[in-house]
Amino acid sequence: MAKAKNMAGFALAVLLIAVVVAVALVGVGPIDGILDEDGVRKGLDLVGGSVIVYEADLVEEPSAEELSANMAAVQNMMVNRLTSLGYTEATVTLSGDRRVRIEIPAIDDPEEASQLLGSTAKLEFLDSDGGLVLEGKDVKKASAVYGDPTGQGIPQYFVTLEFNANAVDKFAEATRNASDSAHTAAGTNYISIVLDGEVLSSPIVHEELRTDSCVITGNFDQERAEWLASIITSGQLPFALKEVQLEAIGPTLGEKALSTSVMAGGIGILLVMVFMTAFYALPGLCASLALCGYIGIVGIIICTTKVNLSLPGIAGIILSVGMAVDANVIIFERIKEELRIGKSTNAGFHAGFKNAFTSIIDSNVTTLIAVIVLIVFGTGSIVGFAQTLLIGVLVSMFIALFVTRFFLSRLVGMRVTDPRKWGMKKKDMEIRGEAIRK
Repeated sequence: MAKAKNMAGFALAVLLIAVVVAVALVGVGPIDGILDEDGVRKGLDLVGGSVIVYEADLVEEPSAEELSANMAAVQNMMVNRLTSLGYTEATVTLSGDRRVRIEIPAIDDPEEASQLLGSTAKLEFLDSDGGLVLEGKDVKKASAVYGDPTGQGIPQYFVTLEFNANAVDKFAEATRNASDSAHTAAGTNYISIVLDGEVLSSPIVHEELRTDSCVITGNFDQERAEWLASIITSGQLPFALKEVQLEAIGPTLGEKALSTSVMAGGIGILLVMVFMTAFYALPGLCASLALCGYIGIVGIIICTTKVNLSLPGIAGIILSVGMAVDANVIIFERIKEELRIGKSTNAGFHAGFKNAFTSIIDSNVTTLIAVIVLIVFGTGSIVGFAQTLLIGVLVSMFIALFVTRFFLSRLVGMRVTDPRKWGMKKKDMEIRGEAIRK
């Protein structure tokens, strides 16, 4: 009865892995699959995109040192904007002494890319007379929120702004002036919130507001609210920019770069599976099945989170595959060590896993620390590589410590006791025989 139960558990796990792989490939319901046209957000090198070239629109000619510093600030802010919007594979490079070239993947319409990026993100709070109340530099943080900003029981998306300490008094004075009797009688008791000359919201002011925050409403959907919050948070540019070039470009590595890369990765993974099965017998087969589950889970995560997938991102996935295989090798070798000293397969399985656990955790945690540093401090394709590696490492730990262990425990439950079926070779069997005789 116990043997049949373990066989059923083994078969059910294989079926579940097959379902996960199928979902990863073709998707189901709201979940896109890898094979869907928009299932994976691809990088510029794989799918092409749009190129925008901006030129500094200077009112006064600065010194060479000041211009260089300001252009560096432009480059940094543009990178931050793109990263906050999820386009980690976009590139921002300086061209000449006053131009910046921006390449954004997966957006075929350059006009759409320009609108997405914004030009200067010049945020202003203006009174009814057009007087400047606050500037973007007075805003410390902006966040997209879903809730009821008016207290009328109507939930909606809106943007919250948190002011710097020195802006509180200026905001209080402006709201006090706007709410006086003259402005109220004239219907001009409002303060407009303006971004790049476009009025986003003009809330009515009824009293002095001495607060360090406010909200922007305006019939936002989630995407628009998150876009506005990220643009405001990334800061204002030191001067206005004018577009001098807008164009669409094709994949920098060719249209077949993704398919050939995936094919190469697939061949490599298949060879690893063959090696594991040939060298470690049934545990190697279990590791190969678990590796299929790893591929399926990673595929689903990449499709649902819309991580930018470029060649560096693919490299991160392949590297994490190697780490997943490495963890299995550590486990199997620890089990073989226990079998060599004469332990039964059941005892060797449990002792081997226990001895391998610390090594697996230590190696993966050190990798995770490095990956987190890359995500926090890196930009562009470095972040894309780190993101896929982070996903891969976390999934590989889960696969090695839980899925592979489940399969091996089912083998024990099915009374697979012949050490040779656990990867023991002739020399290993001789050592085991001597240990048992002693």
